[in-house]
Amino acid sequence: MSAESKHKNDTVCTVVGTVFVALLPAAPARTQAPDHNYPTLARVEYVQECLTRNGSALANLYKCSCVIDRIAEAMKYDDFVEASTFAKYATLGGAGGGIFRDSDEAKEKAKLFHSIETSAYRSCGLGASPQPQK
Repeated sequence: MSAESKHKNDTVCTVVGTVFVALLPAAPARTQAPDHNYPTLARVEYVQECLTRNGSALANLYKCSCVIDRIAEAMKYDDFVEASTFAKYATLGGAGGGIFRDSDEAKEKAKLFHSIETSAYRSCGLGASPQPQK
């Protein structure tokens, strides 16, 4: 290929590439993840625990998925982790469990989590209040 031919070819490729890039739709800028964007693993773990408590029927898979979605609408992920931890370990015995059951903060957060979870259970068709997590 001659030098002149190569130069024309390079110019055409550059022009075509520039036009192609200009025509690509611009992706919306994402500066920050939404507050209620729970990690997939956290959602899966919650659904698995919910299925363990309520039976692993296929219908319950959808209901338990609904429950974690409702919880995610009501609480930021960090608040969910903290409140669900207090709720889960509120019945832990001994001095070590005191941090999860004795302080006003622990009682408040556990109560908030149970309230949101119970409401989510009802709205997703699981009806009965969830069993306390062990």
